[in-house]
Amino acid sequence: MTFILTLLAAIFVLGPLIALHEWGHYIVARLCGVKVLTYSIGFGPKLAGWTSKRSGIDYRVSALPLGGYVKMLDEREGEVAEHEQHLAFNRQHPLKKIAIVAAGPIMNFIIAIALFWVLFMTPSEQLATTIGKVLPDTPAAMAQLPAGEKIVAIDGHEVQTWENINYRLASRMGETDNVSVTVQSQVAEAASAQRTTYQAPVTNFMQGQAQGKDALTSFGTLPWQPTIEPIIGDLTADGAASLQGMQVGDEITAIDDTPINDWISATRIIRDSPEVLLTFTVLRDGEPLQLQIMPQGKKDNLGNRYGQIGAMVAQTDIVIPDAYKNTVVYGPGESLVKSFEKTEQLAVMTVSSMGKMLSGMIGLDNLSGPITIAKVAKQSFDISWEMVLSTAALISLSLAVLNLLPIPILDGGHIVYYTIELIRGKPLPEGVQIAGLNIGLLLLVGFMVLAIGNDISRLF
Repeated sequence: MTFILTLLAAIFVLGPLIALHEWGHYIVARLCGVKVLTYSIGFGPKLAGWTSKRSGIDYRVSALPLGGYVKMLDEREGEVAEHEQHLAFNRQHPLKKIAIVAAGPIMNFIIAIALFWVLFMTPSEQLATTIGKVLPDTPAAMAQLPAGEKIVAIDGHEVQTWENINYRLASRMGETDNVSVTVQSQVAEAASAQRTTYQAPVTNFMQGQAQGKDALTSFGTLPWQPTIEPIIGDLTADGAASLQGMQVGDEITAIDDTPINDWISATRIIRDSPEVLLTFTVLRDGEPLQLQIMPQGKKDNLGNRYGQIGAMVAQTDIVIPDAYKNTVVYGPGESLVKSFEKTEQLAVMTVSSMGKMLSGMIGLDNLSGPITIAKVAKQSFDISWEMVLSTAALISLSLAVLNLLPIPILDGGHIVYYTIELIRGKPLPEGVQIAGLNIGLLLLVGFMVLAIGNDISRLF
């Protein structure tokens, strides 16, 4: 059942993105006077569809949902009647060819901007960027960032939400230069509040032992977190805690040699200790008791391992202090500006991450394939409609950037070919084009095998 739901979630999120990407190619081709033969969502055998009586275009859904294509009249793919030669793609001016090829990725950029625009216009109550806790032995701790102060800029870029901070820090993955963090005093009024900039030293940021953690945890700055008493409220029957003797009502006071005074501290140690035997000290009926519990090893959607003991906390009522709350509301105009800014930031970060993978600054195990995308899509449906839109926007943006890479067989590679044709005044020799397409195919297959391999390793 989980597999079916994951597949449906992936189809629901990816299907429209693929359809609109191909529609970009399709509509610009028709506007440029090129005859379209087939508009297909998916590859391989035709599952369903129809042929337009007016245009003769074959609209179809095909068996392999890993993309789509728009087939146009082209003399390189078969004989074209003389009266239709002016409608063939290969007969068009290079600028028209570039426009047709670029229209797909541009459509994905437009989708991302539109979805981010809707999300920015949706009022939301978020945690203020006030530092709730600085983790020891992290870049933030070495920079002596003060808890209780508000982060207002990372590397000179203004930030208003923890998501902004997370993206700015994630863009520094693999780097060694100091991260500049500007904080603002919470005591004075906003207009006159003092700002101080700290330099946080990082070495191969988010690599080694930090790999697998999110950017905020790796850097060492956490938002405000409630103090929840570490008292067990419920246990799963087959969880490690229940099997090793933990009971409802037990209060965790220490894990190994670390004193525990709140639930979040306990869960952090448990999550960081998959398949590691831990000694839990608990109070039961006022008497201390020690239990040996080994958290079960689990994997999240990105393949990162974490520990789980199958215990739930008793306290559920959480009140966020006003000082740590921030209601974010943007008007339509400001939302549109911010959606463009976010799209640009994430596109640059995506290209930068690819460059870092190729240069060895970050590992190729960061590459994800369709299985991970499907799992993330399913998870977004479990959270909220906003998360669904956000996931769709991120995937659409990734499709745009990936398709614009200058690799033959991708849209970006074709744009390179037609740009050269524009400069030379004639197309590249057919042999050169075919050789480039074959190399591009090998590269693409290699990346797909690597990405799917990473997906499978995360599963097992």
